[in-house]
Amino acid sequence: MNRPSVLKSNAVGLTKSDYGGRASTLCKGCGHNSISNQIIQVAYELSLEPHEIIKLSGIGCSSKSPAYFLGMSHGFNGLHGRMPSIGTGALMANHKLRAIGVSGDGDTGSIGLGQFKHLIRRNVRMVYVVENNGVYGLTKGQFSATADEDQELKYAGHNDFPAIDLCMEALVAGCGFVARSFAGDAKQVRELLKAALSHRGTALLDIISPCVAFNNDDTSSKSYGYGRVNEYPLQELGFIPATEEISIADHEPGEMRLVELHDGSRLKLRKLEEDYDAGNRLQAVDCLERSTEEGEFITGLIYFDPSRRSLAEARRLPDTPLAHLSDEQLRPGRDALDQFMAGYM
Repeated sequence: MNRPSVLKSNAVGLTKSDYGGRASTLCKGCGHNSISNQIIQVAYELSLEPHEIIKLSGIGCSSKSPAYFLGMSHGFNGLHGRMPSIGTGALMANHKLRAIGVSGDGDTGSIGLGQFKHLIRRNVRMVYVVENNGVYGLTKGQFSATADEDQELKYAGHNDFPAIDLCMEALVAGCGFVARSFAGDAKQVRELLKAALSHRGTALLDIISPCVAFNNDDTSSKSYGYGRVNEYPLQELGFIPATEEISIADHEPGEMRLVELHDGSRLKLRKLEEDYDAGNRLQAVDCLERSTEEGEFITGLIYFDPSRRSLAEARRLPDTPLAHLSDEQLRPGRDALDQFMAGYM
């Protein structure tokens, strides 16, 4: 007789299925679905409490994704390109929340580019996932701002304009965690997500996520075929939860380095044949420039700087979130108000 299998619970008593969401309505094979699955896996492995997470998104195929994971968490689907401002407001009200923002190359690289840059400038503590496929898949495959220059598409024609590199934009804006990955590389996506969730400020994950309906030709840098052939990982990534302090000397190519994150967790980096330092901002910019010129698909942790204060730290928010303060604490008394107004007399 076949017995039903017992689902294994994590440290907070939840099973992996408890972190799921609604059934996906995206195309079969869409890279966005793979990313949603990795978010579910990571939340389960890290034993995250769903009520401590807020999911945010704008408009587009990518912005439908939060419906497919963490069904018991908070969520807000905003207007096109406006997700960063909504997330900023939510995290000012409750800076204890873990925020996962899911956007797309159009939602971030076009109408939302200004909001994206200011979110990074303020260093809002959010994992900002860009599901990047180079097209507007929800409106029949027009080129997006990250589409390859001179690319030809059956329905969109010829693209005359150079692509916006969202990792480069994040570096220029001062982002302290900049990474690129590939939806077809599930392990790397998982480890980067784990590290990003431990970062004290904005963590950008630009994930190339092929659109199987409109932009999956092997000549496109946003396709599965191109990614599998041209992916060049900067490191072998592995995430290590917080343990006793570990120190390690400078390492040679092929050896491992442990990078301490803000909460004490550690990101494990193993050098490949190139001597790449994720803490060197100029080298990160040069790496992105060279990869564009040479047609390489660079993935991994491109830049990491844990020193910047988050928005909540910079604004000196109290330990108790504003959303949890009582009316008496939030509303000044008559004497306090009179004293405040007297300063303008």
